[in-house]
Amino acid sequence: MTGDPKPAVCVLGTGLIGGSVLRAAVDAGYEAWGYNRSETGAKAARADGFDVVSDVAAVLGRAAERDALIVIGVPVPALAGVLSDVKTFAPGCALTDVVSVKAPVAAAVHRHELGARFVGGHPMAGTSESGWAASTPGLFKDAAWAVSVDPGVHAQTWERVARLALDCGAVVVPVLSEEHDRAVARISHLPHVLAEALAMQGSNGGALALGLAAGSFRDGTRVAATAPELVRAFCEPNATALAEVLDDTLRVLQAARDTLRASADLTDLTEAGHSARIDFDDNQRRPITDIRPGDHDWHTRLAEAGRQGGVIESL
Repeated sequence: MTGDPKPAVCVLGTGLIGGSVLRAAVDAGYEAWGYNRSETGAKAARADGFDVVSDVAAVLGRAAERDALIVIGVPVPALAGVLSDVKTFAPGCALTDVVSVKAPVAAAVHRHELGARFVGGHPMAGTSESGWAASTPGLFKDAAWAVSVDPGVHAQTWERVARLALDCGAVVVPVLSEEHDRAVARISHLPHVLAEALAMQGSNGGALALGLAAGSFRDGTRVAATAPELVRAFCEPNATALAEVLDDTLRVLQAARDTLRASADLTDLTEAGHSARIDFDDNQRRPITDIRPGDHDWHTRLAEAGRQGGVIESL
């Protein structure tokens, strides 16, 4: 596929992530256009020179004509309506998403009978800001972009989705949807919950506490600046996995509280936390070069490679 023309891309939802996909795809040479439910948002995108309108039938009709890869960039609460539109106007198009949970999205896609050409995706990138104005073509540079390798995923569609992720500047992490959701509960959704709780504790300390707050409080609460409805939109659909990791975290904190009360000692927590942070800093991506979509047992082999820290840097 290296010398072939880039296929068309249609983005549904041009907020921070979807808008950044649209910008990056255009920069990479794709024919790309988008839909935004709000005419105000669509107008803002057009003012920046991008082809975005608020007429979903027209956008998806064009996608069907061009056999575009449709990228769903709306939050989970809006997913059913968008999938219904896709089924009505462009049911034969290849389909992916950039939503922060994978298993609930896959289930919704299959309920709408769109699973045959669907491959889930999730770029691990973002800011505390939202909307078209916050989008940027460089958002995904060197980011990990999870691409689902669930059983039944079609190799050609998978490669098409992976190629878009690579062209947007990311590296591809092959992953099973349920394993993705358990992982992001730990490294994405839990940090949001903890940031909210930490921000509350600072505020509860009153003006003195907030006046003394500096780098550690600022950094620890950065994502609490995200709009509450957006935090709910990506955390609540992953409730089961998030509740499990909250239980784990509460056990750690309760143990630290008990030793602090008993002996004014935080050795276990600080040493374990420091070691875990070093693990993150030292983590090395391992290029996957010996598995191709469509190879024998490629779903299982790519999932295991991703599980071991492997990434795809080129196709």
